Amino acid sequence: MISQTQLPCLASNAPLYHVPERKVLQDVLTTIKHNTCLSEAGLHLIPNAERYLKSPHQLSQLFSKHPNWLRNTFELAQRFSFSLDEIKYQYPTEWLPEGHTSQSYLRFLVYQGAAQRFGSSLPSQVSQQIEHELLLIEELSYADYFLTIWDIIQFAKSQSILFQGRGSAANSVVCYVLGITAIDPIRMELLFERFISKERHEPPDIDIDFEHERREEVIQYIYRRYGRHRAALTAEVICFRKRSALREAGKAFGFSEREIAAFQIISKKRSWQDLSPSEFSTVRAQTQEDVLNKYLTVCQELVESPDT
Repeated sequence: MISQTQLPCLASNAPLYHVPERKVLQDVLTTIKHNTCLSEAGLHLIPNAERYLKSPHQLSQLFSKHPNWLRNTFELAQRFSFSLDEIKYQYPTEWLPEGHTSQSYLRFLVYQGAAQRFGSSLPSQVSQQIEHELLLIEELSYADYFLTIWDIIQFAKSQSILFQGRGSAANSVVCYVLGITAIDPIRMELLFERFISKERHEPPDIDIDFEHERREEVIQYIYRRYGRHRAALTAEVICFRKRSALREAGKAFGFSEREIAAFQIISKKRSWQDLSPSEFSTVRAQTQEDVLNKYLTVCQELVESPDT
């Protein structure tokens, strides 16, 4: 095939985990995927633990007869400069009015909305809170995010689509005067830092509910406004928790539903460090303690992993 295509060949052992010890977890995940157990998984499981991330020296030994393949791989790897730190959405700015930055336009809209909410003569407490929030929004570079939300609800208003902002966004006077939320956080004495805080190092989360029957109109507007290359639907990823990890890993190890339920009761409201295989052996005496220890280790590794 290489001679036919005249393309350079790359060398890889197709790693599935970073260290050999993770093979057990890989096997358990495979059995969960195929709805079987370890004793019956057969050819679904890889035969050894060699599919781990090998060092350059190990790869050179593995591909000693084809050093050029490995050279091609290293050369390709050196061309990659991508870092996970680069994953940051760049908001479109071409729709901003001429002469405005994102922050200056947000400020204009905020004070325009504040006059509508509180009157032309703003109470000092309101103006102080607005300035406090705008300063933090500018410092954390969140202006574009607020403008995007404002733009979307402007469309909803223009089409008489019912909506309601909710959650911790209700603690923000900026959200209130932009019309995103309907509760006056000044009068209700709500804490803005529950919504945005420098210490949390995470962007704000503004939840907006649109009337169900017309939600698709809002989605299509977003696609038209920002382009399909800059907008997408997202989905919630369910991760394993202690109870589900005990259940799914227990099935992989061939434990019965009654035994798994007993393990869950033993583990309830206890940390992994407090659990020992000897406690589980009272439920399943015929299983060796090292197997139960392996089961507990896999369960702990499963927690916070995406549920397949």
